[in-house]
Amino acid sequence: MLNGKHIVLGVSGGIAAYKCAHLVRLLVKEGAQVKVVMTKAATQFVTSQTLSVLSKHEVNTDFFDAGHNWINHVHLAEWADFMIMAPLTANTLSKMASGTCDNLLLAVYLSARCPVIVAPAMDLEMYRHGSTRQNLERLMQYGNYIIPAENGELASGLTGEGRMAEPETIVQYIKEQFILKLPLHGKTILVNAGPTYEAIDPVRFIGNRSSGKMGIAIAEALVHQGASVILVLGPSTEPVSVKGINLRRVESGEEMYEACVSVYDSVDAAICTAAVADYKPVSMAPEKIKKKDETLQIELIKTRDILFELGKRKHQQCLVGFALETHNLEAYAKQKLGNKNLDFIVANHALEKGAGFGADTNKVTIIDKHNNLVNFELKTKQDVAADIVAYLIKYMKWA
Repeated sequence: MLNGKHIVLGVSGGIAAYKCAHLVRLLVKEGAQVKVVMTKAATQFVTSQTLSVLSKHEVNTDFFDAGHNWINHVHLAEWADFMIMAPLTANTLSKMASGTCDNLLLAVYLSARCPVIVAPAMDLEMYRHGSTRQNLERLMQYGNYIIPAENGELASGLTGEGRMAEPETIVQYIKEQFILKLPLHGKTILVNAGPTYEAIDPVRFIGNRSSGKMGIAIAEALVHQGASVILVLGPSTEPVSVKGINLRRVESGEEMYEACVSVYDSVDAAICTAAVADYKPVSMAPEKIKKKDETLQIELIKTRDILFELGKRKHQQCLVGFALETHNLEAYAKQKLGNKNLDFIVANHALEKGAGFGADTNKVTIIDKHNNLVNFELKTKQDVAADIVAYLIKYMKWA
């Protein structure tokens, strides 16, 4: 449920730091990427090497690494979707409340624009102390989220309030407070992407230059907004790095047709970005065709139109198509919008610099069936994907 989320885990120097190894494992298991920042005192309770191995990222404890390279605390803060301070000791709590910035962890905290969740851990009387209560109230006033300490046996041998919340409790809190409130939580969305290959013989095919980058970026953006995503992907070499995407690989247009139609009735929306071949050979030669004559004739027939079929079957789903054209972009896009019974269409120009097949950027225009038209500037495909998903959420009033 935390698929693709970026989490900075801040660890301060208390005995509860040993629990962070388990917390990191849980977060990674949920699909999150975790980067750990520790105070120097925290390394006395759990090693940075342990947390580095578990998180699969280097752990930072100072403004400079072993090679004397500066650690950019602002980049760390901007990278994060969430920041978790666990355990939060009385000392670090006091510094956060007052704005003190004397270590890397506090610099990252003060630079963070994402939600910050803190899990206090200290002895009974420290947790009860008026200054601790006042500092926690100040953190809440700053917009931070507090996971209260739990009752139990403490390091001092006393029993009472002050134990850091268990890692399972922290993960569940994040899910309930943030993930379950995402606009696409509970929605299932179909995306198709990439080219299709139509076999001529066992080694040759008819295909196109589509990389699948745009569709994969859209699938990942949908997951980040809480959706369950089925991605039907043609023969693309692009990686699908976000966990939680139900990936179904296909090769031919027929295979993509069957994969899309088989799930369409159960989805809330479908975004069809795939560059499906319009034609395929009437039959595939059983063996490699040898070069003999000066010319070779291959009879082609139309492939099945996936988008048209989904448009015919549409009941409550939102159906989104793509139009990649070399000329008359707006006119052809509007024609396709109506012919395929789409809710809106994403149009882009195949010959415009930075917007064609294989590029890392795209420049699109969105046109919906109410004749609304929005032009976007040239952006990375990840940013374009975020724009498309935002338009979907607004269009369907899912926010």
